[in-house]
Amino acid sequence: MSINCGLKLLGRNCTFFHLASLTKQQKNFISKGLRCLLNAPDIEVYKNAHYPSGRFCFQSSQPLGAKIKSLEINSVGRLPHHFSALSIQTIRSFHTSSSFQAAPVGLFWIIVKPAQKLLAIILGRSIRKWWKALPPNKRELFKESARKNKWKILLGLSSLGVLFVVFYFTHLEETPITGRARLLVFGKEHFRELSQMEYNMWMEEFESQMLPETDARYQVVEKIVRHLLESNKDIPQVLDVEWVIHVVDKSEVNAFVFPNGQVFVFTGLLNAVSDIHQLSFILGHEIAHAVLEHAVKKASLVHFLDFLSLIFLTMIWAICPRDSLAILGQWIQSKLQEFVFDRPYSRRLEAEADKVGLQFAAKACVDVRASSVFWQQMELAEIIQGQPKLPEWLSTHPSHENRSEHLDRLIPEVSRVEE
Repeated sequence: MSINCGLKLLGRNCTFFHLASLTKQQKNFISKGLRCLLNAPDIEVYKNAHYPSGRFCFQSSQPLGAKIKSLEINSVGRLPHHFSALSIQTIRSFHTSSSFQAAPVGLFWIIVKPAQKLLAIILGRSIRKWWKALPPNKRELFKESARKNKWKILLGLSSLGVLFVVFYFTHLEETPITGRARLLVFGKEHFRELSQMEYNMWMEEFESQMLPETDARYQVVEKIVRHLLESNKDIPQVLDVEWVIHVVDKSEVNAFVFPNGQVFVFTGLLNAVSDIHQLSFILGHEIAHAVLEHAVKKASLVHFLDFLSLIFLTMIWAICPRDSLAILGQWIQSKLQEFVFDRPYSRRLEAEADKVGLQFAAKACVDVRASSVFWQQMELAEIIQGQPKLPEWLSTHPSHENRSEHLDRLIPEVSRVEE
């Protein structure tokens, strides 16, 4: 089911995004989705007196029609919203799941990981110096001994490889919902403790910027999150977590969820979305990251790869004849790991969170087509700003265009959930 996103410029600073050329069946589908959303339990709505055409907003203690116009819903299915020049500037580099949501790192790992690399460098450099200091005759004796015992050496290396393979497969678990196999090196309880540590750090930083629960923007986010959770309470990973909502008064367009259920939404995101359908999808995406335990998966993979890289790092510093070449080899190794493993894996997790987040939104009777429109808006905003389009392989997130196309392919599948 495709969505045509129209673009209309009003003056120099306003841009309208809307759904165009909808068939009668599509309009009925949207109306059905809105009725389902508006009639859902724990969700109160009111008719905005300023809009006789029938727009609805989430009920709050303050008139959201005046305070949060970007969250208005049009009952005929359009997405009436404009982006100011400031809004476009703030969304041009927007990605969900910011670095805040990434794997939490305790003080222990901050100290140990560099120490491990330093130890590998020292060991490799020591081996190189030891080899250079050997007299030529002893070098030949050593080479001859290695040739005689090559099968023993090969057996030892093979045994080490088997140990890594056994370790990998014995630490695989099934991912919730998707059923995919995943590597888990960290214990979940230990990881939640690390999450709590980082959560406390961010709470200290945002303490003066937290919106009170009486704020209309907080109430909108709370109602959407609660509705998503209520609609997906049949999933144990959703039901078992104590979800806490925080709305931060910052212009940055961002949202993230910690593995321990702490939901953070920046007010800049509320100004960037066109309606609650887009916001519901984004929050569903972030909740999916937590439910699927992506932070644990990413940290486990990085830890496993870092451990393997120590072997190659030692070999690089042992084989390279000069320190300058060893430094270059180390840099090449780190970039290969980043672009061959780390970033593709991050993009894969983002795509998985998009799919599951879309399912969460569909079960909450959200118009899931708004998800694709949102990323089209992000792409158009970058075009308007003249931002260079970098290749996807350089990013930890899929490109806006590919993300929109991926969601378009998923929409017919998840739309059956709404029917």
